[in-house]
Amino acid sequence: MNTDVMVRISRVSKTYGRRDNRVAALDGVSVTFPAGRFTAVMGPSGSGKSTLLQCAAGIDRVDDGEVELAGTALSGLSERALTRLRRDRVGFVFQAFNLVPSLTARQNVALPLMLAGRRPKRQDVDAALDRLGLAERRRHRPGEMSGGQQQRVAIARALVTRPQVLFADEPTGALDSHSSREVMKLLRELVDRERQTIVMVTHDPVAASSADEVLFLADGRIAGSLEAPTPELVAARITKLEDAT
Repeated sequence: MNTDVMVRISRVSKTYGRRDNRVAALDGVSVTFPAGRFTAVMGPSGSGKSTLLQCAAGIDRVDDGEVELAGTALSGLSERALTRLRRDRVGFVFQAFNLVPSLTARQNVALPLMLAGRRPKRQDVDAALDRLGLAERRRHRPGEMSGGQQQRVAIARALVTRPQVLFADEPTGALDSHSSREVMKLLRELVDRERQTIVMVTHDPVAASSADEVLFLADGRIAGSLEAPTPELVAARITKLEDAT
C-alpha cells in the first residue's frame, strides 16, 4: 500500500435491511484518504456519508469490497483484532460529546486508556489537554464548560492514544458558530502542525471549507470532489446535488 495513503476504500458496497426493504447505503465506492490531509465528506441526507465513515473506521463490516487502514486489510481481521486496531490506530469524535458528567476533563481524557487496560500517564493526559488549549480546564467537569470546550475535551480524548487517523462525524453539529469556528481551527492546526490525518463528515459548508478537499456523495456513490474549498463553492455543489435527488 502507498505509504502516502492512510485509508484505501476499494469497490465497497454496504446494504441495510432485508429483501424488499434493502437499502444500498454504499454502492461500489472507491476512494483514498491521504496521510496528513484533512478530508471532509458531504452529501444530501441519506447519501451514505456516515456509513462511509463507519466502514472506513472498521465500525461496520462491508458487504463487498475492501477497506485498508494504515496498510492493514480489515476484512481478514477477527473482531478482537479489529477492536485492537481501532483502539490503537483510530480516534473518534462525534456530534454528541459523550463525556462522563461526573468526571473531570483529565479523567475523561484518561478513560480510553483505562478501558484498554493501560495505566494512563498524567503527563500524556495533560499534554493532550494542553494541545487543545485546555490546561486551565483539567479539573473542570463537563457541566462547568462551554459546548466548544467540551468538544475540545472529546478531541483530546480521541488523540490521547496518538491515533494515525481521526474520524469526526458532525463534530460541530451541536455547537454555536463561535464554538464551531474554534473547533475547526484546532482541527486544521492538527493537520498543519502535526500531519494528523482527519476524515470528517459534515453538513456545514463553513466547516467543510477548513478541509484540504471535500468529497461529495449522492445515493451511495462518489459524486465528485473539490480541492481548496470555500464555503460558497461547497454550498453551490451541495445545492446542486440536493436538487438532483
